[in-house]
Amino acid sequence: MKKLKAFTAIRRDLDAVMLHDPATRNKFEAALCSSGFHALVLYRFFHFLHVHRYFLLARMLSALTRFFTGIEIHPGATIGAGVFIDHGSGVVIGETAVVGDNVIIYQGVTLGGTGKDKGKRHPTIEDNVMICSGAKVLGPFTVGSGSKIGAGSIVLAEVPPNATVVGVPGHVVRIDGKRVDDLNQALPDPVEDDITELSARISELEKKLAELENDSKRSN
Repeated sequence: MKKLKAFTAIRRDLDAVMLHDPATRNKFEAALCSSGFHALVLYRFFHFLHVHRYFLLARMLSALTRFFTGIEIHPGATIGAGVFIDHGSGVVIGETAVVGDNVIIYQGVTLGGTGKDKGKRHPTIEDNVMICSGAKVLGPFTVGSGSKIGAGSIVLAEVPPNATVVGVPGHVVRIDGKRVDDLNQALPDPVEDDITELSARISELEKKLAELENDSKRSN
């Protein structure tokens, strides 16, 4: 992600709307009607204020942007050019998040923290990543370039480049277009763990109950 002048980045953001939104017929319509584009334009202004230490004013403008667009971008976040936020309602981008160039973000996406980290708390999204509706990417790790995050996924750990991630918690199902069947993701699945533990406990109790019934029959 190269650092570009704000106007160059805004022009590329507008081009991204035209490229990715089939409902938009021309740039004039995109500039007037795309809430994602509006949020990015305003972000580039209040991010400039944040960098120059006008922290309160930057936060106030960020809050105002959220009110009008439904998109919350912290002034401290770093966002590249050519970014497209589609139907942006509910999008949240945290203070230490880094978003690369040509990233597509759909509605309801959160680039957040887990509440346990200090300093760098939010994810780094490299170039050309697509994050689908409702996905939550939580923690100070990197999502590799060219990756896709499926709708509703909750991603809690590093994602390699050109990977496809789905599920809760998110797990890699493809890398470079090839299906991944035996890759050890080392991602926790608390629901599956609880079910496995309960099943083992039920089996143990059933065994003890059967032993008690047998003992009772023998005593009679």
